[in-house]
Amino acid sequence: MIRLLGFFPFRCLLLALGVTGCVSVESSSLPTAGAPSSIALTDADATIIGRKIWQNECGGTVEGLTSWNAGEDFPSLGIGHFIWYVPGRPGPFEESFPPLIAYMKERQVAMPGWLAEARGCPWTSRQQFANEQQSPRMRELRQFLANTVAVQTAYIVRRLERSLPQMEQATPDPAGRGQLRANFQLMASGRSGLYALIDYVNFKGEGIKPEERYQGQGWGLRDVLLEMKPVGGGAAATAEFSAAAKRVLERRVKNSPSERGESRWLAGWLNRCETYQRGI
Repeated sequence: MIRLLGFFPFRCLLLALGVTGCVSVESSSLPTAGAPSSIALTDADATIIGRKIWQNECGGTVEGLTSWNAGEDFPSLGIGHFIWYVPGRPGPFEESFPPLIAYMKERQVAMPGWLAEARGCPWTSRQQFANEQQSPRMRELRQFLANTVAVQTAYIVRRLERSLPQMEQATPDPAGRGQLRANFQLMASGRSGLYALIDYVNFKGEGIKPEERYQGQGWGLRDVLLEMKPVGGGAAATAEFSAAAKRVLERRVKNSPSERGESRWLAGWLNRCETYQRGI
């Protein structure tokens, strides 16, 4: 069983997704002020969640592990479509691929030498990225990402572990902090709710960065938890989380700059939110 939200050992996550053998991952000492103390994720549920994240982000394909979406200035890599910025061209969203590589290095995961030494995305344009889809380096990267699904899942779980104190700190209103904590604990009390938290924090982040807002309104996990209406636990909670996430993302598209054309992504985002209601 994998213990979340505290100082705990990650037991072996065996994901039958191109991974040969187990990857053992140990957590570090993390800030836990205000975090629930007894949330757990079984190995079986970790397997299911890892598969669902890969399906949600990449269609479950190896090819989908290396993507560069139209209208974006960065590639999205791995099961979580982790962002990797081109040197000198940072963007408004949290860059998540370099921290993943750092996390892997901490756990002594073998990786291609060029990747370990990279100081930013080596592809400078979407066209170059597309032209090199069948290059030896790109094929090596896809194989590496396919073979490290377990540790990528553990990295996302650790991000959730750290998210509650960060989201509380970004919520100055005491009533809002109480609502945020209550809804987080409500969702984390069941396996389907925990999947929703893990997937959404990877999907749209914590919602704590000022840059990740349009017209003062964000779209991260914090925003969804604060958007939720009062409900009971179980299926009612996951259904309301799903509905709140849809409302938040629809608001994002409405508030977004027209030149970004974000409406083209909305249907896919809403379909992803539907998986939270269906659960695992």
